[in-house]
Amino acid sequence: MKETWNNLKKVYSFGKEYKKNMIVFTVSSFFAIIINVIYPIFTARQLTSLTTGLFEQLFWATLVVLLFDILGAIRMVVIRRNTQVFFRGVFQKIQMRVSQEILRITISDIDKHSSGVFIERLNHDCSELSHIFTLGVGQLTGILTNIGVLIAVFIINPVIFLYYFVASFIITCFYLRKVKILSKKEQTLRTANEKNIGLTGELVRGVRDIKMLNARDSFMKAINQSIMDVSTKIFESRNIEMNYTAFIECIRAVSEFLLVILLVYLIQIGMINVATAVVLFSYRTNIMSNLMQRIGELLNEVKMFDVSANRVFSLLDTTEFSKETFGTKHLGKVHGDFEFQDVCFSYDGKNQVLNHLSFKVPANHTVAFVGKSGAGKSTIFSLLCKMYPVTQGKILLDGVDINELDEDSIRNNITIISQNPYIFNMSIRDNLRLVKSDLSDSEMRRACKLACLDDFIETLPEGYDTVVGEGGVTLSGGQKQRLAIARAFVQRTEIILFDEATSALDNETQSKIEEAISNLQKDYTILIIAHRLSTIVNSDMIYFIENGQVLAKGTHQTLLKTCSAYNLLGTGGVYPLALAT
Repeated sequence: MKETWNNLKKVYSFGKEYKKNMIVFTVSSFFAIIINVIYPIFTARQLTSLTTGLFEQLFWATLVVLLFDILGAIRMVVIRRNTQVFFRGVFQKIQMRVSQEILRITISDIDKHSSGVFIERLNHDCSELSHIFTLGVGQLTGILTNIGVLIAVFIINPVIFLYYFVASFIITCFYLRKVKILSKKEQTLRTANEKNIGLTGELVRGVRDIKMLNARDSFMKAINQSIMDVSTKIFESRNIEMNYTAFIECIRAVSEFLLVILLVYLIQIGMINVATAVVLFSYRTNIMSNLMQRIGELLNEVKMFDVSANRVFSLLDTTEFSKETFGTKHLGKVHGDFEFQDVCFSYDGKNQVLNHLSFKVPANHTVAFVGKSGAGKSTIFSLLCKMYPVTQGKILLDGVDINELDEDSIRNNITIISQNPYIFNMSIRDNLRLVKSDLSDSEMRRACKLACLDDFIETLPEGYDTVVGEGGVTLSGGQKQRLAIARAFVQRTEIILFDEATSALDNETQSKIEEAISNLQKDYTILIIAHRLSTIVNSDMIYFIENGQVLAKGTHQTLLKTCSAYNLLGTGGVYPLALAT
């Protein structure tokens, strides 16, 4: 109970803005409870006192019933309208907060988990948290209403009240047992469902590769196993629910049978008449079915709420997922020079990717990194953007340790264009506006022209408003790279990182992009990883990386003379794609 109360307080903190709506639907609900308690008591008294003045009593009783119905309809509209406002507001705020926290989780923790872990919590669990106040109040209103029926029974006959109370207590105990078992099953089901959501998401996103690799059978086997795992857990839960429900129904049926015997006995000894017995028997559904069912549903809702709350707040409040940390220093204007000082890094804590790496890059210089695949070139870029924390050493940006800088100082001043950039399921215009919300049409067209993308866009029926699909699925590899390059040109940060950003381009487009990059030199700090020598030959400095260290450095001409490994790159030696990441 304490856990539930603490979770309720946390969820309510998201709904303070909608406090008035909550007050309205809470007051309306309690008003409904009062009416629903009075209503059965009133009808019970009317039914048991129909002796004289039958027509007059029926008229006034019917009039009161009509009033109750009208008030009930008005109350329903007021409650539903305000609960929807409250639910919508809380759901939006919780989802926004969870989304923000997911973006704060370290890349290393994101890499360790399936996307389903975050999708399930962001959607289903957030919805479950938002519903607790609306569904919970509704269930509580129903419970108190049925308690009102029980009070009416007490007024009519205390003996039958005692019988109903004992029978209801026994049935409730079994409901509680059912809820306890099902809540444990629900936790394992959510975990299996997370895995299944992640796998089915990969089916959709990777459908082209699955077809090209002819991996349909093996992937479907994995999908089938995942679905079977979820289905088995659902089947187990449904079996438990059905068995307990059947058992509870049997107890209820026996209770109703014994109730009839008790009522007949009370009629025989003259304690009640037949009319009163009929009224008392008619209340059995409200007490032994509706009341117990609502109590069970409320308890189940609370259990599901706690499961979802623990999963959501593990993202927000606990250390289950490590979060990115930044300093407090802010650099309003970054010049663009940085330095790696004795930097070591490992993704798994065992295998070193960078090994005491040190180098300097002056502002407004163009620097290239070459070396075999796995040498650590792309890792350098990831560390510079602080996607991962260094294991040892320092990275300085304008002479300041990046661990001391706030997020904006780093990521507002560095743009990275990767080999496989992610293009969002938006229009071309909106993809570009992600990095600059007030982007003008002239700026947009200029950036796309520099990226050699404008001619292609003009051929599209909807031009810049063309939606490109999830991951830019309607675009070719080269078009996606050019759109990512245009996005970087829009952002216009002081430091631009090209991580094989032109690998999918044809020679003519590559030449134009190189010219665009060349036009940026002297005004920006540009770092390049590329598999074509033409992209890097004009760099101010080239670092040859091997085993996480700088093997050699110098200009293109210098390295051809002094570094045999680099010289092999130019002669098509042992590294046929040596500059690949």
